[in-house]
Amino acid sequence: MFVLHASALWAAGEKFRPPAAEEILKTLRPAHPRLKLDADAFARLRKLVASDGLAGRIYKQIKSNARKMLTSKPSTYEIPDGRRLLSVSRRVLDRVRTLAFVHRIEGRGPYARRAWAELEAAAQFKDWNPKHFLDTAEMTHALAIGYDWLYDQWTDDQRKLLREAIVTKGLKEALRFYQPKPRSWAKGTNNWNQVCNGGIGMGALAIAEDEPKLAVKILHAAIKSIPLAMRAYAPDGAGTEGVTYWSYGTRYNTAFLASLASALGTDFGLSKLDVYGISGDYHLYMSGASRMAFNFCDCGLARLSAPQHFWIGRRYKLARASWFRYAELQRSTRKAHVNDLVWYDPSGADFDITTVALDKHFREAEIASMRSDWKDPHALVVGIQGSPTAHYNHRHLDAGTFILEALGERWLIDLGSERQTYMRHKHSFGRWDFYRIRAEGHNTLMINPRKGPDQITAKPARIKTFESTPRRVTAVVNLSHVYAAGARRVERTFAMIERKVVTVTDTIEADKPVEVWSFYHTRAAVKLDADGRAATLSQNGKQLRFELIGPSEAKLQVLPAEPLATSPDPDIQAKNTGVRKLAVHVRGVKKLKLTVKLTPQW
Repeated sequence: MFVLHASALWAAGEKFRPPAAEEILKTLRPAHPRLKLDADAFARLRKLVASDGLAGRIYKQIKSNARKMLTSKPSTYEIPDGRRLLSVSRRVLDRVRTLAFVHRIEGRGPYARRAWAELEAAAQFKDWNPKHFLDTAEMTHALAIGYDWLYDQWTDDQRKLLREAIVTKGLKEALRFYQPKPRSWAKGTNNWNQVCNGGIGMGALAIAEDEPKLAVKILHAAIKSIPLAMRAYAPDGAGTEGVTYWSYGTRYNTAFLASLASALGTDFGLSKLDVYGISGDYHLYMSGASRMAFNFCDCGLARLSAPQHFWIGRRYKLARASWFRYAELQRSTRKAHVNDLVWYDPSGADFDITTVALDKHFREAEIASMRSDWKDPHALVVGIQGSPTAHYNHRHLDAGTFILEALGERWLIDLGSERQTYMRHKHSFGRWDFYRIRAEGHNTLMINPRKGPDQITAKPARIKTFESTPRRVTAVVNLSHVYAAGARRVERTFAMIERKVVTVTDTIEADKPVEVWSFYHTRAAVKLDADGRAATLSQNGKQLRFELIGPSEAKLQVLPAEPLATSPDPDIQAKNTGVRKLAVHVRGVKKLKLTVKLTPQW
């Protein structure tokens, strides 16, 4: 039974009271498996995949993946980028989890033997690269799952090998971050906190009966640390590092909470943090009509939803969260995950998404979206990026940027991540030297172009006004702080009118004349009108009109998606092939009102 310590959810502003260290293992379930699932839960899953159509299709995909793994060679120790073992850790985890899961469902076959080959190889690595601790945490997770889910398959000597690797290469390395006082990720608020606490915590739960003193130290520290990251979703549930890193962080956060519950019968109230439940809405609103991500920050362009939406839906009784994952799996199980069955929740299958508000402002993270419809694949949808109250990992100099979809096409895009920002151990360029990270590489303003950072990150860019009515949605982003080096007041106002047209208005006031650029990146073909006051964007047989409403003396131009002559231009950065940008350029102004109108040709 899953024990809750109080009757109500606790708010992000309330103080979390961790358990006393001596209380943590009092309810430890001695039997294995106990991470996320116990033997009874696996038995129920065996029946589920035989009786539920979608669950059966998910399992068929997982089993197909497992069969392909049977002929692969065990992983070897390699750091391909000169810094990270992470790709190896993730491969080991994926293989072990998939093979172990299929063995538990099938009860026979070669899956456990192949899982052992992977586990044995990883256990004998010289280390799990604790210098980049994500690698260690993910590998600890992998061996914890293999040890626990296949416990009855291993001899005493095999268990000893895995247990000693978890202890020496995982848990004892983590103690360096917890003791004598928390440092680095153990006191952080981003995805590193969740991944490291989650992976290491699962390792401690897996071997707790054999290493109780060490397990208690780890679990006590992790339970105290992880709320720091969970609270970062306050007050409305949004991540501050982009949708990819919400998926990564919550994947481990949720696995840890689920494993505490399954191994100890309680998560000590961690899952009762209210904003963790509503954080499932973040993906829902930060995706277009196509479900493709609004890939702000260092994020990939992929369809959104994750297995943890099932867990959120079940734990917090939020049908929309379960629906979000269920509907995606109904469309395709090609990317189905073991955790889709671990947390499977069909209760949202018939949820009516039209009962959910069309528009949302996530406060503190300072992002928003507005749309014309939830179900129409041709809906008009806009994602808007302000800037949070602190500068978080993976953020860009992109306050004021936006992404626009309509007619089933993405017309204004974000270029996404720049690989070279992950490779700074190999070069001397700064993060703000790269086009994709700078303001000029986004759909926002550039004031007084220069070599240095083209926005200031020290203070937030808040969405000061957000109003939603059936006929008009308005969001006003206060950009004054991020452009304070050149202007006294800068605001960008987005308006969706009659759910058919979008206008973007920039209001700038400066004490001295300034030079202003406004950029709009697109993959569409662009044809300028003869007067330079409008353009037609075309792609896949569809069109969008782009009109410059004011100022009257300005004109549109089409430029390549590359730095201005005044900007840094590292020769190693990504080439934005196939992308161009519409631009408006105004010089010598103290006051400026710049408005563009975007009209899909319905």
